[in-house]
Amino acid sequence: QVQVVESGGGLVQPGGSLRLSCAASGIAFRLYTMGWYRQAPGKQRELVAVITGGGTTNYAGSAKGRFTISRDNAKNAVYLQMNSLKPEDTAVYYCNAVLGTIDRWGQGTQVTVSS
Repeated sequence: QVQVVESGGGLVQPGGSLRLSCAASGIAFRLYTMGWYRQAPGKQRELVAVITGGGTTNYAGSAKGRFTISRDNAKNAVYLQMNSLKPEDTAVYYCNAVLGTIDRWGQGTQVTVSS
């Protein structure tokens, strides 16, 4: 059974940092493109960053220079290091695993940036 589980969300002050983790099971992890998406209240879900099985990364404009996506294929895990957080980064962050037509989502983890 495929499972994708996020962790690491929480409350942080503006300018602070958080590291999100995503653990995947039941898949040949190294073959999957892994992504982080977010959805703020009243807004559509949007891409934050993706990383292919080979390590190629792509970032949304809002994440460039502040966020870093990485993966550890030995641990079936993907991470999102978020620095210089802003109130507008407040959202539920979702982990996504994609391979061809296979598309799996986690349940999300809340990130709140507020003083």
